[in-house]
Amino acid sequence: MKFSESWLREWVNPAISSSELAHQITMAGLEVDAVEPVAGEFTGVLIGEVVECGPHPDADKLQVTKINLGSEFNDGELVDIVCGAKNCRLGLKVAVATVGAVLPGDFKIKKAKLRGVPSHGMLCSESEIGLSESADGIMELASDAPIGMCVREYLDLNDVTIDVDLTANRGDCLGLKGLAREVGVLNSVNITEPEIVAVVATIDDVRDITLSAPQACPRYLGRVIKNIDVTAKTPLWMVEKLRRCGTRSIDPVVDVTNYVLLEQGHPMHAFDLSKIDGGINVRFATSGEKLVLLDGNEVTLSSETLVIADESKALAMAGIFGGKESGVKSDEEEKSTDIFLESAFFAPLAILGKARQYGLHTDSSHRYERGIDPELQRNAMERATTLLLAIVGGQAGPIVEALSDENLPKEKTVTLRREKLDGRIGHHIEDAKVTGILTRLGFNIAFVNDIWTVVVPAYRFDIKVEVDLIEEVARIFGYNNIPNVSPKATLAMREQKEKFIPLKRLRNVMVNRGYQEAITYSFVDPKVQALIHPEQAVMTLPHPISSEMSVMRLSMWTGLLQSVIYNQNRQQSRIRLFETGLRFVPDEAAENGVRQEQMFAGVVTGQRNEEHWDMEKSASDFFDIKSDVEALLALTGDASLYQFSKDEIVALHPGQTAAIHKNGVLVGHVGTLHPELERKLGLNGRTFIFELLLSEISTQQIPEAGDISRFPANRRDIAVIVEEQINANNVLQLIEKVGGNYLVDLNLFDVYRGNGIEEGFKSLAIAMTLQDCDKTLEEKDINEVVERVVDTLETELNASLRN
Repeated sequence: MKFSESWLREWVNPAISSSELAHQITMAGLEVDAVEPVAGEFTGVLIGEVVECGPHPDADKLQVTKINLGSEFNDGELVDIVCGAKNCRLGLKVAVATVGAVLPGDFKIKKAKLRGVPSHGMLCSESEIGLSESADGIMELASDAPIGMCVREYLDLNDVTIDVDLTANRGDCLGLKGLAREVGVLNSVNITEPEIVAVVATIDDVRDITLSAPQACPRYLGRVIKNIDVTAKTPLWMVEKLRRCGTRSIDPVVDVTNYVLLEQGHPMHAFDLSKIDGGINVRFATSGEKLVLLDGNEVTLSSETLVIADESKALAMAGIFGGKESGVKSDEEEKSTDIFLESAFFAPLAILGKARQYGLHTDSSHRYERGIDPELQRNAMERATTLLLAIVGGQAGPIVEALSDENLPKEKTVTLRREKLDGRIGHHIEDAKVTGILTRLGFNIAFVNDIWTVVVPAYRFDIKVEVDLIEEVARIFGYNNIPNVSPKATLAMREQKEKFIPLKRLRNVMVNRGYQEAITYSFVDPKVQALIHPEQAVMTLPHPISSEMSVMRLSMWTGLLQSVIYNQNRQQSRIRLFETGLRFVPDEAAENGVRQEQMFAGVVTGQRNEEHWDMEKSASDFFDIKSDVEALLALTGDASLYQFSKDEIVALHPGQTAAIHKNGVLVGHVGTLHPELERKLGLNGRTFIFELLLSEISTQQIPEAGDISRFPANRRDIAVIVEEQINANNVLQLIEKVGGNYLVDLNLFDVYRGNGIEEGFKSLAIAMTLQDCDKTLEEKDINEVVERVVDTLETELNASLRN
């Protein structure tokens, strides 16, 4: 949320600077994203009055004006200025950049002649003094603006806009009222709220209100205002406050509702009274009901969307977006004269996610999703009515309120114990200070026997349990004021055997071979598991989530195969998955009657390679998954310890099943899924699967160090020019192939295209490191290798050395 500092200081004005205020707000948990000036840097711009205005003798689009800048400027003499703005007219109060003024962008105003007529200054638009990105004409000031006064001072442009990034739980601060309350508490300063006076009804016109969805909308207020002038101009002070909060002025009615939204934190909406048939009904939309929104887009409403409707149609999406047909019109062709103003409380859950469902996000939905004050509706209505009558005139009717009191949020009572407060914060805060903090936050407090009983107002949706109150006390007291006491603890280094293979290394091998890691549930469908492990005892859950998840898995295969089916049903034909986790095998000899073993399993189906023009299209087979298993076993440093032997198990194809043993201990199985099982499960194509005991593949032989050469290494760099289509990796592989035993390292360190290189070619700069363990290499030995590499590259790849 963006807000103007000067506007905030109208509510609460602590004796701190702008930077201190921003830091204080951030430390209180309301993070400040940016602090930006509200206008560009300029000097020498005064308020002037147009006392003469006539056409330029030699230019149709220019006007010659005389400007009164007051008696203190140039002894009261009128200033001649040539202006091209269409809205320049006699009697207008304008912003005048005098000779010598400096506008944003270091633009200096000098005397000039325009088509032969002298011009001693410039009449400024909002964009020229940094108030907006663009403008249709010169800036029009209020008729009572004091002539000769500095525009920066008059508009209070020595102000900043503070952008606060609020977390979702602090919806109470999405308005100046909530922010001022926070700043007041942080500085122990009272806030000054604008006086809200009930507007006396001068007409009797009302509309009946029906709450057909009281749980979603327990309170709805409406008021008829007639005979308004929607073409009236929004006062400059309101336009400026809206602008500094990032809101564009549209028309007086919309501006007032936006102003109340920013000031009170309460969204409102106005309908064209003439477009409402009968009374108002707050209901859920009928499935398929359509509504054209204010932006012209038509949406089809779902039955879970709350709408404001009349007797025949939906008028608006409640708390989200108004309808175009019932919107207030300010066009010349169609002007609204009578409006119906609404002020409602919508339950957060009724609005949550609905805007995103239709691809929308509005200031209104942003606030209703987080929760607003359920007691603020009448004050918001009175505040908006007062502002509207002052700007657009008209007569207001009485407020009609529909209320479902039992569905309104209730005040919550939460207890805070001294013991818990001190334990969580690690610092003792005096009782009186804690009570003062909670009281200033708007809570009703009772303190007895080291326990605070706190009545939380309904607008603080985020305060639910004791730790929420502890957080409130800590952040208002100030995190920086809590002494920094380091905890005392001793740590013992856990033994980590070098021969242990981290699980991450096993995972990386599978990922590098094209697998994706899967995570499936430990509880599975008993019917599917019975197909894979028939007549095997299982562990049944006493209170399962569902009947499809009622037994513990006997292997990882059940979950992996169901994942394959899920992916195949979504047009994924090439699937490679692996998973690590526990299996649960009933065993009377084991603790608690179940043997839990950590397993590593994988499944493959589909083509051997991803579809590619340069790769053979062939289906995966048994030897593909066997090679993947062998890659895992190779990490142990001695794959010869593992023996593959023919085996038969029910789930796998006879003749394509291997048991894996290590020193006579069964480590796991690898094989092709039985065709009959594939058919029963609904799998498409041949499926290959393996499972290994993680404990049997998690240790490695410790490598032994070899000799390190005592002789210096020599580096030779070559730059070769090859055709663009030749892969650099092919070049490196060819060099490695012919480099011989002396070549110990190879590195591509630069690729160049451009000046000196023909189009369609590239230059590869390659570093070769040559070394021998028995002697220092002589120049002739090095040259032999380099020449052999260059000759081979020239012969095989038609490469040439770059000069």
